[in-house]
Amino acid sequence: MNDFFRFKQFIVRQGGAAMKVGVDSVLLGAWVDADKVSRVFDVGSGTGLLALMMAQRYPDVVIDAIEIDEEAHQQAMENVANSPWDNRICLFCNDFFNFSKYCPFRYDLIISNPPYFTASLKPSDSRRNIARHNDSLPIRRFVAESTKLLTPNGMLAVVLPPAEAFALFDEAGSNNLLVKRTLHVQTLPSKPVYRIFVELSKSPSLSRETRRQQEFGERSQTLCIEKADRSDYTDEYKQLTRDFYLKF
Repeated sequence: MNDFFRFKQFIVRQGGAAMKVGVDSVLLGAWVDADKVSRVFDVGSGTGLLALMMAQRYPDVVIDAIEIDEEAHQQAMENVANSPWDNRICLFCNDFFNFSKYCPFRYDLIISNPPYFTASLKPSDSRRNIARHNDSLPIRRFVAESTKLLTPNGMLAVVLPPAEAFALFDEAGSNNLLVKRTLHVQTLPSKPVYRIFVELSKSPSLSRETRRQQEFGERSQTLCIEKADRSDYTDEYKQLTRDFYLKF
């Protein structure tokens, strides 16, 4: 595997990161809607990919990003410094829950591709444990603390496997967050949904009827990455990621 990933407008070096560039983060960064956002918080930034994607898509947005792993943080620092947007991205090496106690900012959008494994066999690499398993970022605490850091109309956007996404919905309701929209992703038409992308809103303007519609999936969309015969990527996937992948 290369120690870098080249996008259209920036390069992500990843030799120092426990978790490398993956489809989940690219899709999340391309899908999330930040049109009315001025300040973004990327939680668990890893290589800095999501922060860089937000900076590319939204020229007026300021991005803070936090990463608990020192080596990944240093890698993100390098990637941001070598990007066109280093003046709009501020990186922190800290535990999210420690940082949130003293954070002076409130965010219009908190975005994260969080660690989500709970009971699966853990790898021997302790850094990969932190990056993949939610011991250091459990969903319940993450949602509660994120809600405190959001502006009155702020949003939380994450990507999770289906089981963890449904647990997120329960926690969202307990924290007065409403599902704004979702994206259900399959690798192939014949395969089950393997990831759910979720935007949650703190906005009180969403009506009870809107919430009922969301609960029944009326605002959900589905995306398939590859065509049935694996001959090519789907047009929908290409359209969503075309501003980033060189091959599109």
